[in-house]
Amino acid sequence: MLGLETLPVLLRDAAERFGDHPAYVEGSSALSYADLLVRVETVAASYVARGLEPGRAVAVWAPNSTTWAVAALAVTYAGGVLVPLNSRYTAHEVADVLDRTDAALVVVADGFLGRSQVADLHEVGTTAQVVDLAEIETLDEPDQDHLAEARRRADALGADDVADVLFTSGTTGRSKGAMSAHRQTIGVARAWAGLGGVRSDDRYLVVNPFFHSFGYKIGIVVGLLTGATLYPVATFDVRGTMELVESERITVLPGAPTIYQSFLAADRSGVDLGSLRLAVTGAAVVPVVLIERMRAAAPEGLGIDQVVTAFGMTEAVVVTMCREDDSAETVATTCGRAIPGMEVRIDDESGELLVRGEHVMLGYLDDPEATAAAIDPAGWLHTGDIGTLDDAGNLRITDRLKDMYISGGFNVYPAEVEQVLMRLDGVDDVAVVGVPDERLGEVGKAYVVGTADADAVLAHAKERLANFKVPRLVAHVDALPRNLSGKVLKNDLRK
Repeated sequence: MLGLETLPVLLRDAAERFGDHPAYVEGSSALSYADLLVRVETVAASYVARGLEPGRAVAVWAPNSTTWAVAALAVTYAGGVLVPLNSRYTAHEVADVLDRTDAALVVVADGFLGRSQVADLHEVGTTAQVVDLAEIETLDEPDQDHLAEARRRADALGADDVADVLFTSGTTGRSKGAMSAHRQTIGVARAWAGLGGVRSDDRYLVVNPFFHSFGYKIGIVVGLLTGATLYPVATFDVRGTMELVESERITVLPGAPTIYQSFLAADRSGVDLGSLRLAVTGAAVVPVVLIERMRAAAPEGLGIDQVVTAFGMTEAVVVTMCREDDSAETVATTCGRAIPGMEVRIDDESGELLVRGEHVMLGYLDDPEATAAAIDPAGWLHTGDIGTLDDAGNLRITDRLKDMYISGGFNVYPAEVEQVLMRLDGVDDVAVVGVPDERLGEVGKAYVVGTADADAVLAHAKERLANFKVPRLVAHVDALPRNLSGKVLKNDLRK
């Protein structure tokens, strides 16, 4: 498999190796790996017919579905560059990305969440051709000349050609497009699948959005590498997802911490989650107590056989990951060690995590200044995360560089405070931010989801933390604002 360095070659190999084995199951419909290749070639030919030129971008703006995967894989099969778009974007946000990438086509799921995506795009204006995902589902036999041209383009691709541009979440400003080559998109998926031990008999529930690297590269591409059967989930519903795990005997369920927190907070009576064998989670800082409860036997916990943590970002997808034989303490308190092809170190002065290796992005699209600011001359990507490495090389993310605040002259790392508060009964979720204070400069404010009252929160913190780390303010919220990779949008809380 090491010679499979472009997505079209990988897709052909999967069709040959796994044949009639189901690649995707969605409701009562199933698509085999052999038929997946046929569908992708058909759609790729349709892109050629629409005038797509090699190297041009094609955006996909839709929720998870089998057709999303087909539409996306067809982009590179036709020689294009895939640009996945957040399904919750507005038409204005989509039009901005289409303009920045000079996209030739945009494939949309018209009517998703009751919106009119096609009409909205025409209203805001775009030079890209708008294609309804429903049209792709009904395509007939392709024109043979267009099919032959798509196959020729697929053959002409090289490992270093740009495969995709994934836009950052934009939590600290305007989003930036991280470019990856085919070898990088495949390489990081291969490393993740190997460490997770994903197999062809696995049934992989993909809750992570396909427009995110975790859903696309660690979902779709992992499927092509391993032959696992993918079950796409368009919108997350706690009860519905648990029932799907039971009915389909799902074995693999990676996701942001909020997925498992939702399971643990839900009524699980009458639902059997015992088929789950592998869960991989991460979002910079993961509550230790969450990992403990995921591993604990039902009904107190989720009873998942193998729970590992990992650390990644759009610019490098997966950086570190725990291994199957790691101790419970290692899994619960670290993000594991660098994956094959990657190396990490901690900056001596700032404590910032620096990353270098095969899977670090090629750079930001048409933004050399931002690229130079992110990747130094020695090739180290500056992550903006503060962390430590133990003697075995296991990474602990202690916080975001920008989230640290200074209270009375002392540095406070909110993640440390959050880990303590998450162990209090009645705290289902929590985020701490620094807010202005006339006397101390800044003090902590804890945003709490749950039933624990402010007095209990403060008393718990005072018992376990130095005084300067104890939040001075507590606010209760129904839910924390998070992006779809699970990271709390602390700028929203500060506002």
